[in-house]
Amino acid sequence: MKIAPSLLSCDFSKMGEEIERMDLAGADWMHLDVMDGHFVPNITFGAPVIKAVRKFSNRPFDVHLMISDPLKYIDDFADAGADIITFHVECDSDIDDTIAKIKSRGIKPGLVLKPNTPAWTVFPYLEKLDLVLVMTVEPGFGGQSFMPEMMPKVKEIKRECQRRGLNNILIEADGGIGRDTIEQASEAGVDVCVAGTAVFRAADPAKAIELFKSIMIISKPESDISRIRAFVFVENQYGDLPSANYIQYKFVSHAGIYGWWRRKIL
Repeated sequence: MKIAPSLLSCDFSKMGEEIERMDLAGADWMHLDVMDGHFVPNITFGAPVIKAVRKFSNRPFDVHLMISDPLKYIDDFADAGADIITFHVECDSDIDDTIAKIKSRGIKPGLVLKPNTPAWTVFPYLEKLDLVLVMTVEPGFGGQSFMPEMMPKVKEIKRECQRRGLNNILIEADGGIGRDTIEQASEAGVDVCVAGTAVFRAADPAKAIELFKSIMIISKPESDISRIRAFVFVENQYGDLPSANYIQYKFVSHAGIYGWWRRKIL
């Protein structure tokens, strides 16, 4: 369970400081959205900016290329310090060649799907990937509302990975992730949640990230101890979530056992 703050929501005038702030808050990855104004109707930043801010964190840089011809620029982003490069299955570049180029630079490759793109379009490439990113908003702008109708797509990709024994492939979701939506994403099988305004505009980003990770642990089939610990954190710090009673009932079959573990953990 990983949280990747989206730098699209940061203060660009102090991007390096914003990365440091997320690093100290406990972010797992830094998510950097590169847009060319052609593939999506917005322009953000390119490899020179990523290279300039690389020194502000040792966390993995998860570079999401929303550009028409990603193959042409893989070397630039590799040289800038990308650890993960995801690009769209809908792009103009040859998919196999682009994946091979990313791997040749020692970087983890991933494919991205827009909301209207079906899950099966990534299936021919799964064995070559480390990551599949499912967009839960239309790509191009931050601050949009989460699209719950993308969760069946996540489940379909997860099932196909499991059917092939590709259990190391991570599923990432990007768009509209926050306190009210992260549980849906995690329950569907998402391993990495990209969060923008929900962490950058939080009064306490560290608590926000810890909350999100705890919700993900609760909604995943981990050990009971991990889930109870996460549940206790959420309950103590933030009060009941809308589904808190359901979570408690679902994962702890007897109230006495829950109370005993609660005392042990606290």
